[in-house]
Amino acid sequence: MTRKVGAITIGQSPRVDVVPEIKEILGDSIEVLEAGALDGLTREEIAALAPGPGDYVLVTRLRDGSSVRIAEEKILPLMQARIDGVVAAGAEAVLLLCTGEFPPFSCRRLILKPQLILHHFTAAVATGRRLGVIVPDAGQVEETRKRWAGVGSDLAVEAASPYGPVDAIWEAAARLQAWQAELFVLDCIGFNMSMKREINRRTGIPVILPRAVAARTLIELVS
Repeated sequence: MTRKVGAITIGQSPRVDVVPEIKEILGDSIEVLEAGALDGLTREEIAALAPGPGDYVLVTRLRDGSSVRIAEEKILPLMQARIDGVVAAGAEAVLLLCTGEFPPFSCRRLILKPQLILHHFTAAVATGRRLGVIVPDAGQVEETRKRWAGVGSDLAVEAASPYGPVDAIWEAAARLQAWQAELFVLDCIGFNMSMKREINRRTGIPVILPRAVAARTLIELVS
């Protein structure tokens, strides 16, 4: 019997850059029901969700492949509506396709928040090691330092978007390598397996990829 899980992006679905790699881990017996907080919105409506001073910044992908910066607080009702939709369609669990921090959502099914899963997984293996974190946007660096403080023996954060030129990612990884990082975290669901492998090839340093950790947690719960 095919099981169903929900996948909620803070951008627009389908996330052709994310979900196929998650499906590869989940296998053919699990159907993924996608929905996006920004589905059906015009460019003008999306622009109105842009972060202002003091807003918690999220970076996501639109259906056309472009990226946008949005304020978390402004999309929470949209995310709740998409969660309700996939659960009504039969999802047994819901995975948020974002490593940002979110308040609780109302849901009778399990909700998997990649940031919590990623943080605990990393903390379990980073003891005594220098942790290098890459986030998509320079506006997220300070908040990221606070969120990852205390994980590992020391911490450095660099910004490079998975939705921009890949050379920026390699350069960020090189700076963290020069800082003597011993473990990398790619702190955005947009980073993919190819990026993870290339960083490891270039540096020889282990790399933690959020989508892979989240997908393997999900399969544990529904298989």
